[in-house]
Amino acid sequence: MITECIEMNIDEFRELMAKRVHVESGSKLFEMFHRLSQDAIKITMKLNNEYHTPEQIVEIFSELTGRDVDETFRLFPPFYTDCGKNIVVGRNVFINSCCRFQDQGGIVIGDDVLIGHNTTVATLNHDLNPETRACLTPNPVHIGNKVWIGSDCTILPGVHIGDGAIIGAGSVVVKDVPQNCVAVGNPARVIKEV
Repeated sequence: MITECIEMNIDEFRELMAKRVHVESGSKLFEMFHRLSQDAIKITMKLNNEYHTPEQIVEIFSELTGRDVDETFRLFPPFYTDCGKNIVVGRNVFINSCCRFQDQGGIVIGDDVLIGHNTTVATLNHDLNPETRACLTPNPVHIGNKVWIGSDCTILPGVHIGDGAIIGAGSVVVKDVPQNCVAVGNPARVIKEV
């Protein structure tokens, strides 16, 4: 068990999340989740509550993620996250308004990706046991290159969406989607190749 997580740096945090370390409720790592969420709230309040040029949005999103975001990145606020520090975005990524990323477990977005309005990407699961339900297990989401995610989609923890895939509006993606396929529905299922 991690005992001094409150003192760890962001790279160490990301490494623990990549290892899918179980996060005990009330632990120091759990406390770090809360500390990172407060930073994310502060930055997203700045992002969401006044006009910013596209260049300023790139700067703010870089601050939010703790990584340099490519100048081709575009986002229409508002945008919501409860961490921010475990998001990686490629080149020519567009995120439409009202998206919500629960990124503690890691969200990797490839190049030339379009993400529609109101999309939620989740990377944490709670324990099934009611006695330990507040405990969390991270599981990353990977979105490949040239993916198009329609409006009002939900992408669940551990999902990999292959290059060139399309996720139809309103879909709930519970398992991997192969490259160059169209997946729709709840739960999303592949209906054709592109």
